[in-house]
Amino acid sequence: MAEPLERRAIISGTAQSDIGRRLYRTGIDLTVEAALRAVTDAGLTTADIDGVSTYPGFGGSFGGAMGAELHEALRLSLNWRSAGVETAGPLGAVHNAVLAVAAGLARHVLVFRTVVEGSGGPLRPGGGSGGSGGGMAGSAGPFQFMIPYGAASAACWVACYARRHMHDYGTTRTQLGAIAVNGRANAAANPKAIYTDPMTIDDYLAVRMVSDPLCLYDCDVPCDGSTAVVVSHRDHAPDTPAGAVGINAMGTAIRGRPSWDQFDDLTSMMMRHTAASMWERTELTVADVDTAQLYDGFSWLTLAWIEAMGFCGKGESGAFIEGGTNIRPDGPVPLNTSGGQLSAGRLHGFGHLHEAVMQLRGTANIQVPGCEVAAVGAGGGPETGCLLLTRGAS
Repeated sequence: MAEPLERRAIISGTAQSDIGRRLYRTGIDLTVEAALRAVTDAGLTTADIDGVSTYPGFGGSFGGAMGAELHEALRLSLNWRSAGVETAGPLGAVHNAVLAVAAGLARHVLVFRTVVEGSGGPLRPGGGSGGSGGGMAGSAGPFQFMIPYGAASAACWVACYARRHMHDYGTTRTQLGAIAVNGRANAAANPKAIYTDPMTIDDYLAVRMVSDPLCLYDCDVPCDGSTAVVVSHRDHAPDTPAGAVGINAMGTAIRGRPSWDQFDDLTSMMMRHTAASMWERTELTVADVDTAQLYDGFSWLTLAWIEAMGFCGKGESGAFIEGGTNIRPDGPVPLNTSGGQLSAGRLHGFGHLHEAVMQLRGTANIQVPGCEVAAVGAGGGPETGCLLLTRGAS
């Protein structure tokens, strides 16, 4: 097949700001910290950066910081900038940067995702990200059918998928709990993780429900922090101090109804199409993957990603992860080796991307021996995207 465009680009740098449950720092403050570290990690200066890309592209506690804010804060001279929520999930910001580099619109694109959902909008104790709003704005669109039933939270929507999966395939809560238990064990080695105390499957089963069958430990942890990566042209690879990471394939898909609750198959989500599109763009196979960093905004999303990526058959993810043997760092599919969002904090897939880069460089806190290929998947519902990364330029 013709060489995919994404192989013209590499990830040359990555870094994170401080990460905490509540840091009471502004989103742009955290973003600048991560961005400057990532630029240095890439062997560049801010004068080299000619592109910026982010998701979702607006401020506030969820958005964290806007691309224009970083543009101004670092006094960048840009040829290209992108931001938006209507893309292939959080990793859509990376996809956009890769395409800009491949097209020659930019040479070094600074990509970031920032959240201040722990502190919330106001920098004060007790500040929160707020609800869905009030009046007409809060009850328009699909929310008009959810708010009367108290179902405006993604926890409610994902719980419906999880229950249907259990009904159709016999998946159990004990099986599902392996995702949270594995993540907590891995987080113990991550100095930036939010929660590191040991967790057993009994602890998981005993904790309070949030939206049946999802309990507290099935839900990721709101936090404050920023992750940045630099996407560069592949000819910069020899000049990367920490080593280049190749972008072997990208996966995007927005098929069927763009809805969380009206999808055509309520035992899977858009990631089944997203992952398929990624595998169509590479000669590698799922057997080549050395580590999987898969979205765990809710633990059931990780099961959906495991099936979509092809680590097991459809409906078989519960049995595949049961007991955690297959997903431990020494198992056949080392999963979320930094703790994932369930324990390390909700960084909207960029924590998974950062960990994948560290694994491929050989510098992760829990290093998978001989890691050459990493699969990264982020998002849920209709907004999902994925990457297949390699050690060295692809």
